[in-house]
Amino acid sequence: MLQSEIIFYIIKLILGGIAAFLAIMLWNKTRDSAWMSLVAGAITGYAGTVFDLLIKIGLVGNFDVTVFGLPIITLVFSFVPTLFFILAFILMLIRIR
Repeated sequence: MLQSEIIFYIIKLILGGIAAFLAIMLWNKTRDSAWMSLVAGAITGYAGTVFDLLIKIGLVGNFDVTVFGLPIITLVFSFVPTLFFILAFILMLIRIR
């Protein structure tokens, strides 16, 4: 890995860790389904960042199960946080009506 990539991942891990920590703190305070979906999106996004870093440094190997030529676990960590955010926004819109 290049030095610029290392700095990028350090910043991404620090900011993602803060967001995940605050999301977990919020999870204790609320039981609203929309907010819990936002929390789940933040946590799975951070887990995806950590997993991507583990692959980059070679601690975790790529899995052989692929979809469209991409490892399925990478796809899951890429799309699941966005799906949680979409669900949260839909739930908030439904509640406003």
